Amino acid sequence: MIKTRMTDLFGIQHPIMLAGMNWISTPQIVAAVSNAGGLGTLAAASLSPENTRKNIREIREMTDKPIMINQPLVRATAKENIQVAIEEKVPFINYSLGKPWFIDQVHAYGGKVVGTIAIAKHATNAVKLGADALVVTGHEAAAHGADATSLILVPLVASMVKVPLIAAGGFCDGRGLAAALALGASGISMGTRFILTEESTVHQNFKQLCLEATEQDTLYSNVFDGMPGRALKSAMSEKMMGGDSLTLLRAIPNALKIKKVLKQNWSQFMATAWSMMFGEGQNAIQMARMATGAVRHQKAIYEGDTREGFMYAGQAIGAIHDLPNVKDLIERIIAEAEAVLLKAPDSVIGRPKNRNITNT
Repeated sequence: MIKTRMTDLFGIQHPIMLAGMNWISTPQIVAAVSNAGGLGTLAAASLSPENTRKNIREIREMTDKPIMINQPLVRATAKENIQVAIEEKVPFINYSLGKPWFIDQVHAYGGKVVGTIAIAKHATNAVKLGADALVVTGHEAAAHGADATSLILVPLVASMVKVPLIAAGGFCDGRGLAAALALGASGISMGTRFILTEESTVHQNFKQLCLEATEQDTLYSNVFDGMPGRALKSAMSEKMMGGDSLTLLRAIPNALKIKKVLKQNWSQFMATAWSMMFGEGQNAIQMARMATGAVRHQKAIYEGDTREGFMYAGQAIGAIHDLPNVKDLIERIIAEAEAVLLKAPDSVIGRPKNRNITNT
């Protein structure tokens, strides 16, 4: 058993977290991760408030273990989804891309707030605002990492703040977990590795592409949804990298599809569009890319369309070669990490007894 500040804070058995991935971190896999002793995270960014509440309650029918909800604060229904999570007393709320206004409300019922950062200076700001823990996302990660790799970013942030850190980006096995602990993290977040499990709802076509991929088979750009991010090499992602004649006109039908998914009325939708076009760090091109990217992403996940769809994936893809169930995967990672740590010098792990390893 590996006990860390992460396992203590979240009341979980293993220091492993499911990343909040749009359309992928669904109730089924969230519950599976939590039941296996990790921390399951529901991705709420693509959900309407009604579906957010429905998903939370569905997860609770499948597990009584701790869960978390993930919500980027720039998204259309962020305030409403966060309010639903507070009303449902979700014990842990993970946010990114914005300032959390809700920390006191979450702390009032005993919950904890987890910030996600990819730039070191943002870590101190999040802690000053009251974040109880941080997910630190390196360049290797799927979707939205920044330029610093986990090897640099994790120990840098560990030297700056005192809250528990969860390392994200490049982690998929026990060696990675052991490395993260040595770098100063208290656990790891995995997205790409959990995509390739039995419980993942990602279409088999893209699972197969992932299994065949090497560490060289990802692309990093802002063309996928308007923000710098990493995607699996595929016909569509390479076409997008080559300048897939994206126009605002093309984005309109895709944006309307997203409006339908989020169950927004016209006033809410127009307010969202206005915010995205003229809000901080947003513009019309980013809005178009986000809408078009969302539709293409769903084509990959749901339809397995390898020509018109694309999927986010991290560089760890090259080290993944099987499709285990979640429980077996987590147990394997912990066993591997224990073996690595027990072989390491005492200066790294102290003198653990009975294979109980404590990270401080």
